[in-house]
Amino acid sequence: MDWKSCSSCKKPIAHGGKYYKCSVSTCNSVRLPMIFCSVGCWDAHVPVLNHRANVWAIEERAPAPPGAPERRLVRPTTAPVEPDEVLIVASRLKDFVKDRADFNTAGDVMEALSEIVRDATVDAIANARLEGRRTIMARDFRRR
Repeated sequence: MDWKSCSSCKKPIAHGGKYYKCSVSTCNSVRLPMIFCSVGCWDAHVPVLNHRANVWAIEERAPAPPGAPERRLVRPTTAPVEPDEVLIVASRLKDFVKDRADFNTAGDVMEALSEIVRDATVDAIANARLEGRRTIMARDFRRR
């Protein structure tokens, strides 16, 4: 038995399978949620519903069938970030400085900017934590 069917092509979406939903809130109403089996099906509905240009498909997982054992999400392990690792893309910054002011960029600038980015990110994490979120947002980087 399948979970639901695609709102566009009517193909079945299996329990525990991937599906997509629209980022527009009116497409995600409780009474009539629009779900899609693929990004192509989601893309087909965008011009029909006259969405603006800044919409996207959100990947989701259908719930497990009733009585199925609970699945745990296991995140892959990543290599630890070294505390003094360079976080700035040197070529991009050097091109920006060259285009903007026709200046050269010294090699130690990347380390200095990386330190500034680290400090600002630590502050942003604290701001998000104060608001009860586990996601940092652009507004968390603004000084209060």
